Amino acid sequence: MQRPLHEDFLLKETRPHLGGGRHTGDKLTSTYDLVEQMQYLYVRVVKAKELPAKDVTGSCDPYVEVKLGNYKGTTRHFEKKSNPEWNQVFAFSKDRLQASILEVTVKDKDFVKDDFMGRFLFDLNEVPKRVPPDSPLAPQWYRLEDRKGDKVKGELMLAVWMGTQADEAFPEAWHSDAATVTGTDGLSNIRSKVYLSPKLWYLRVNVIEAQDLQPSDKGRYPEVYVKATLGNQVLRTRVSPSRSINPMWNEDLMFVAAESFEEPLILSVEDRIAPNKDEVLGRCAIPIQYVDRRLDHRPVNTRWFNLERHVVVMEGEKKKETKFSSRIHMRICLEGGYHVLDESTHYSSDLRPTAKQLWKNSIGVLELGILNAQGLMPMKTKDGRGTTDAYCVAKYGQKWVRTRTIIDSFTPKWNEQYTWEVADPCTVITIGVFDNCHLHGGDKPGGARDSRIGKVRIRLSTLETDRVYTHSYPLLVLHPNGVKKMGEIHLAVRFACSSLLNMMHMYSQPLLPKMHYIHPLTVSQLDSLRHQATHIVSMRLSRAEPPLRKEIVEYMLDVGSHMWSMRRSKANFFRIMGVFGGLIAVGKWFDQICNWKNPITTVLIHILFIILVLYPELILPTIFLYLFLIGVWYYRWRPRHPPHMDTRLSHAESANPDELDEEFDTFPTSRPADIVRMRYDRLRSIAGRIQTVVGDLATQGERLQSLLSWRDPRATALFVLFCLIAAIVLYVTPFQVVALLTGFYVLRHPRFRHKLPSVPLNFFRRLPARTDCML
Repeated sequence: MQRPLHEDFLLKETRPHLGGGRHTGDKLTSTYDLVEQMQYLYVRVVKAKELPAKDVTGSCDPYVEVKLGNYKGTTRHFEKKSNPEWNQVFAFSKDRLQASILEVTVKDKDFVKDDFMGRFLFDLNEVPKRVPPDSPLAPQWYRLEDRKGDKVKGELMLAVWMGTQADEAFPEAWHSDAATVTGTDGLSNIRSKVYLSPKLWYLRVNVIEAQDLQPSDKGRYPEVYVKATLGNQVLRTRVSPSRSINPMWNEDLMFVAAESFEEPLILSVEDRIAPNKDEVLGRCAIPIQYVDRRLDHRPVNTRWFNLERHVVVMEGEKKKETKFSSRIHMRICLEGGYHVLDESTHYSSDLRPTAKQLWKNSIGVLELGILNAQGLMPMKTKDGRGTTDAYCVAKYGQKWVRTRTIIDSFTPKWNEQYTWEVADPCTVITIGVFDNCHLHGGDKPGGARDSRIGKVRIRLSTLETDRVYTHSYPLLVLHPNGVKKMGEIHLAVRFACSSLLNMMHMYSQPLLPKMHYIHPLTVSQLDSLRHQATHIVSMRLSRAEPPLRKEIVEYMLDVGSHMWSMRRSKANFFRIMGVFGGLIAVGKWFDQICNWKNPITTVLIHILFIILVLYPELILPTIFLYLFLIGVWYYRWRPRHPPHMDTRLSHAESANPDELDEEFDTFPTSRPADIVRMRYDRLRSIAGRIQTVVGDLATQGERLQSLLSWRDPRATALFVLFCLIAAIVLYVTPFQVVALLTGFYVLRHPRFRHKLPSVPLNFFRRLPARTDCML
């Protein structure tokens, strides 16, 4: 009997054979303890000497061919060199060994037919095993033999051993399962790599005033504004209200700048002569590396900059002699106290400020084992059949990791393990699976794009510390024809805490750095700056070798998630209904009490009501004690698995084709009529804002629910313990004293108030919501 469709979208716990099976309870004891061991035959071809000459010049063009069954790998060849050095490693998967003899042959490159120079054979039963942290196996010289087994001139230095993916030679080795990939570019595109996001800063440009401007038309009042350009970011001030040659603005412009600050800030003062005609009154270019940096809200010094008719780059501390020029007065600084948001705030993996001087010590370590995938869908056609060349990308903080590509497999096995330092438990790691469309090089602009197979998000605060989670996550992607399961990915996750006290203390700290609260940015500024930050990150990572392409980075960073969608709006509405469902249930229960539906319960409520009226000091202790008992009672049903994508919560299963067509429509819309396009875009823009507000309201309500749900075990433990202590303290403290202290605290003088959020508010903002489960 076929299972219902929605059951295929559920999370499944697995029991993989991790770390070779050496473990104690949930704690494992080997180096690669979160992945299954994979055995490989490694062959390191180091160099050769005294190779026989094949021409009258006394030289040869040697290369080495390593052959095992049907698998054959070759080194590069050297022209006219009898003592070449290759130092190249070949790896053959033990699961696919097709022979018991390894053949290593030295050949001479020829245009017609390569000449045989000598070979050496290895019996695989005699190959030694190596387990890190053992030192690398020392290579040895082997005398070459002819096809009959007789010794010939020439020696080859080799090292042959059996090892695992923990071997240091594994990442850069030639792999037998990628034998069909050719070319240097193709091989570099399939290897595992680690990438680092560029260090991002907010650049604040406070435009104060200008002096001695020289407009061409002296007989009119100039309408002057300042245009600032940094890379592809262009911002303008308003037109100065003081229409004179000495205009004033006192306006802030915010940019995102990435180290190593390759592009200067270009400022131009312009006069709006006509609606579509502007006159440039002066320009200047300022290198970002010479700009002041600040870590707090203290103001930096202002500076006067000379304006030229042509762009002149300022030269550090050197001053240029000018007879007379217009000037502009500004305060420019790089803000190190903010966290530059390049991810959705719901799925942030890093919340630290830009300046490392403000970073606090890490509280733990996140370890991720990417095991394998099952049941992947064919993503492209090759030789008349469907195929998939899958790889994974994981992003947490500034560190991105990319696994090797498994060629032509619907059940790829990666078994790669990665580690991140954790500074805040209330963060999310994102793992995406993609199909590699660049196996044979040819990465041209506008060419093939790597296809998305699906992604998984895991919030660290929902994980118990030092527990190994092994689950199979469904890979779900929304298509114009509905939600589709693209396969499953098996992961092993462990969050280890170095200090439980420090981690508990984090729940009382502000979620974002202090500058976000002392000098907050507007919502429109944050949206614009996040768009610029994601663009910079995607462009910088696409310039790496091999590139982490733009479509991959944008998918991992959820670019476009703010766009209007009828499906998301419905989902957020029903999330709110789910939050208020508890209040509605209480109202119905109270209505039943009032209507004597259950006389015994109603009598007990009357007795409780009389007691609380006669002894009002018992009201608050009773409430907190009741919450404590509920929290302890719910502990039995606490979630034992990480959250995952919920298609019902996302309304992905029930979305109709028209709604999906609207969600996948381009922005601006592709509708032909201009009037319809204008109205349609306006509607989507307004509805997108409403959708965000509704989602935020739902998030706050779900955080209230998570206080006692044990979704975040540490937060619930803190709250339950607080309820017990509060119940005891309030029991022995007169109610009148509590009421007075509460009233005095609420009405306290502004001198005793602090700009940073309170500890309860910080704790509340760190609680998990169901946003992690949204598609």
